[in-house]
Amino acid sequence: MNNLDKNEITIIKEVQKGKYREYYLIYNRKSTDEPDNQKNSIKYQKSENARFAYRELLSIAPICLKGFCADGIISEKHSGFKEDFNLDFNEDGSVKYNIDRPKFYRLLSLLNKGLFKGVIVLCWDRLSRNKGDDTIVRKLMRKGIDIRFVLAKYDKTSSGALHMDIDGMFAEHHSRVTSEKVSLNIKNNREKGICTYRAPVGYLNPGTMEHKPFDPDRAPLIKHFFELYATGDWTLAGLARYANDHGFTMTPMRRRRTEDEMLAEETDEVMQIEKVARMATYNNIHKILTNPFYTGKLLDCDGMCIIKSKSHKALVSDELFNKVQIMLNKKKVSIHYDVKINYPYRGFICCAQCHRGFSPSKRKGILYYGVRCKENCSNSFRNFNIKFLEKKIGLLIKSLSFTEDELIEIDARAHTDIALLEEKRFNKIEIGERKKKNIRENLSYLGNNKLTLLKTGVYTPETYLKEEERLKYELNEIKTEEDTSDLAMEAVIKEVRKLSELLKTLYPYYENALSYEKEEIVRKIFLELLFSEKTLQYKCKNGFQALESRFVPVGDPTGNRTRITGLKSRCPNR
Repeated sequence: MNNLDKNEITIIKEVQKGKYREYYLIYNRKSTDEPDNQKNSIKYQKSENARFAYRELLSIAPICLKGFCADGIISEKHSGFKEDFNLDFNEDGSVKYNIDRPKFYRLLSLLNKGLFKGVIVLCWDRLSRNKGDDTIVRKLMRKGIDIRFVLAKYDKTSSGALHMDIDGMFAEHHSRVTSEKVSLNIKNNREKGICTYRAPVGYLNPGTMEHKPFDPDRAPLIKHFFELYATGDWTLAGLARYANDHGFTMTPMRRRRTEDEMLAEETDEVMQIEKVARMATYNNIHKILTNPFYTGKLLDCDGMCIIKSKSHKALVSDELFNKVQIMLNKKKVSIHYDVKINYPYRGFICCAQCHRGFSPSKRKGILYYGVRCKENCSNSFRNFNIKFLEKKIGLLIKSLSFTEDELIEIDARAHTDIALLEEKRFNKIEIGERKKKNIRENLSYLGNNKLTLLKTGVYTPETYLKEEERLKYELNEIKTEEDTSDLAMEAVIKEVRKLSELLKTLYPYYENALSYEKEEIVRKIFLELLFSEKTLQYKCKNGFQALESRFVPVGDPTGNRTRITGLKSRCPNR
């Protein structure tokens, strides 16, 4: 709220206190899919919605909030058909769904909290053209939010619900049909050799797809760039300097709108963004020299084949263009490192969602770690510096040590757990003794009746020896298992406590160590580190897993997992 003035802060506090619970808002939306449809222009919607409010005696909230509404009227230029298909399923049973329209999202949020009585909209398709937003709007209506439509009235009956379903279906269908028509028109024109997109610098865009004439100021210079580079005496950087020295500029373009400009009203001066002709850069020159458009050709509708254009003429010949491509390929230099730069934690940190590794890189003397996640990866935390990482790891190491309260609880529970384990051990010993008795009896029988068993053909000499070896092996296995189980739990607890104290002593050394020394410590404790958003997950090495599983009840199959504030463990056995 730092960018808000005192008046807006006061209005927001009044809204939150419920001052406007009996007031309505007006929502207008101009579709970006239908720029030529003036029937649903913002101006038309404002007038119709205002007349409806006056006719129905509905009070409009007299509030002005920058980036949201003016005198209770919300106006937004955004497609209502496009929706975000990413869903996040949470452990509590909730599903997260993103709404692309920022003003619409804020409106629904306020209505859901009951801070306004309702909203006035021209018709259903101004509110939504997709099923995701439809569902949210209908839930609000069932909740008691009063949503009024100027051009339609839906009764609270099954017939009214059917009427609403039909309007929603036709709104979505209309957008689908429009999208199909536009796509088919582009495809047909591209197959005919008509340019369906904006022509690059050097050509003019008069507003028609069929005719893309030369730019009289820039076209001769671009042709000269091709001729100069084909000689092999010029670099891209040198050609960019030459272009700027001769007054060459790129096609005038508007800069990208800021977030405030996107949310501004139509009447705001901030919306008037002038076109600016920028100077050519190294990349601009490279794009020009590699674009087959200048040879009078286009990419077909699939973007695979180059076809002859009917919308524009060639600026350079195929021979000159191909010569330039040969020169560009000659000057390509790829740098391959025989030995990777020895940055700390390389290959040790991954994304917890898609398991792609974070790569280290140095910028302005600071070491950063970044990852290119898979397309549908839900992890948005993809870049951080080494200070952030080492702080997280330090907290993790510190938290692995037992606290005083945990040590007291260990002592309190030790005798009970030892008794349980001893009881289990005695039961296993009894079972083992019975097994050993049976095996010894079988061995004694084999020894006493060896000749009889061989003469009668029960065993051949080879099978007899195998059976004897098998019984001896089983007897030794049982003895080894008994010897292993004799390890007392008290000794294990002492070792774990000793390890905890060592980690507690290690933490101050970790804090004051260099990055490479810290990495050596981390690699001895952990198998892997993973980031999900700003939460660090980890896998401990075998020797440290006892510190990871805190106070696990005997026999608990899910106990080998711990959660620490801001940190999570990922044990290998889960």
